[in-house]
Amino acid sequence: MEIRSWNGKNTDGENMNERNIDLKNKKVLVFGSGKSGIGAAELLLKVGALPVIYDGNEKLSGAELLDRLGGAGQASVYLGELPEKVIRELELVIMSPGVPCDLPLVQHFRELGLTIWGEIELAYRVGRGRVLAVTGTNGKTTTTALLGQIMKDYCPEVYIVGNIGNPYTDAALEQTDRAVTVAEVSSFQLETIDAFHPCASAITNITEDHLNRHHTMEEYIRVKELIVKNQTEEDACVLNYEDEVLRKFGEAIRPKVIWFSSRRTLERGIYLKNGEIRLADGGEIIPVVKTGELKLLGLHNYENIMTAVAMAYHAGVPMDSIRKTVRSFSGVEHRIEYVTEKRGVRYYNDSKGTNPDAAIKGIQAMNRPTVLIGGGFDKGSSYEEWIQSFDGKVKALVLIGQTREKIAEAAISCGFPKEHIIFCENLEEAVRTCAAQAESGDAVLLSPACASWGQFDNYEQRGDMFKEYVRALPEKM
Repeated sequence: MEIRSWNGKNTDGENMNERNIDLKNKKVLVFGSGKSGIGAAELLLKVGALPVIYDGNEKLSGAELLDRLGGAGQASVYLGELPEKVIRELELVIMSPGVPCDLPLVQHFRELGLTIWGEIELAYRVGRGRVLAVTGTNGKTTTTALLGQIMKDYCPEVYIVGNIGNPYTDAALEQTDRAVTVAEVSSFQLETIDAFHPCASAITNITEDHLNRHHTMEEYIRVKELIVKNQTEEDACVLNYEDEVLRKFGEAIRPKVIWFSSRRTLERGIYLKNGEIRLADGGEIIPVVKTGELKLLGLHNYENIMTAVAMAYHAGVPMDSIRKTVRSFSGVEHRIEYVTEKRGVRYYNDSKGTNPDAAIKGIQAMNRPTVLIGGGFDKGSSYEEWIQSFDGKVKALVLIGQTREKIAEAAISCGFPKEHIIFCENLEEAVRTCAAQAESGDAVLLSPACASWGQFDNYEQRGDMFKEYVRALPEKM
């Protein structure tokens, strides 16, 4: 592993003319009116563009959307259908990550030769400084949060953005050449990059997810791998050596590969051995941290730590600084988050367990008999492997949402007792049911293995409501 010098300046030879673009007086379509879409429209207004906000939901209020932009006079809104006359006037399209890129309207844009970006690409083009980008099916939020904190503790100007909940577009205009942007990037966002160029990237792992959007695993993998699209030999990509897809991928990419492994000793890379994370750098073995010194628990978190450490070390952060931050980092909200204890029952919020693989990590972290809440929006996942990971820990499975019947069928086929499966209409009822099922010494875990959509705006809202319902439970039944 070769280490590059780091002074916060943009000195990697990147052609900044290819990155920056003049959008003044350009008519730009923003497809989608959620948080990302409004953030993109606000940035476009600030750089002098003429944003056109479009949403296929004709029941929305155009006036309310403009109010969210401060009643901006240079923006216009179209709902339901987008007139062809307006389309013909466009010079650029910005896609919100929640809008599928295979819609007929998007195909029409392509046929007209329109450039299509996502809000990540827009922010990158407007912003300045270097970017460190993390993707993967699971672990990317914890990795991004830890990496962001490592960089904040060492560098003077750091922005933690992207799928972690802070729109990149909010930070872009504030950035100087000394800026360090740490971005969590989803597959939805990677679909629409163009010049986006991280000096260090990472793919934590790849397992089945978002097949309702990408349709096949091959397409999902292809999109995830786009994170290295513009990287050069001077850049680095951190990959999981234990992931067969990524091991093959790492053999044929331009950036330097830094492997991490939780199962074996690596001659070059970062690995876990005898309760210690170690970094092998050109023949030298550098002790990073002992697992007993960490506030984060679980093998999956040790992998997240290795990823963040490798990226920061490649960026030139001294190991002493990295080590200090890693020891003090206590994790992120909604990921196996301890909520409270009532009547001897401990409640945990793992709302970020939005797919079966992530939910497996949640149940593996439990060391008590567990009443588990699962279910939600159907992303096309299969649940057998998740059910099999229960390993006798789950005493009752409380199911909600669109997938409850599908999960119940999978559980029964895997031998989970039918009489221990309970259907509830909503999360509030599920929490009350769990409280009635659990005994002192048990745990109640929200780890749904599904997205939150349909009943909640996002997994954060779901987790917040879970905590609210739990705290409202009586101390005595």
